[in-house]
Amino acid sequence: MDDQVDDLAVLLKSISHPIRLKILCLLQDRELTVSEIREEVETSGANISQHLNIMRNQGIIGSHKEANYIYNRIADERIIELMKTMKQLFCSIA
Repeated sequence: MDDQVDDLAVLLKSISHPIRLKILCLLQDRELTVSEIREEVETSGANISQHLNIMRNQGIIGSHKEANYIYNRIADERIIELMKTMKQLFCSIA
């Protein structure tokens, strides 16, 4: 059980940054390139890439290449469900 708690703590820490949460919100419904994410999040492409790499190292983000573009997606279905739940709990208008 301690190992599971430790793994969960690392996972939650890796998504807890505001920019990473924004990225995950954007990637819930579709795959996006760094440029597309940058436009939505309004930060540098290098900054987006750093945040994507952190989440990629945790297995949260996956990607594939098409021509000259790399498309990013949420690779772990549990993260999609977690984001949906957080949206329902914290982002709904009363």
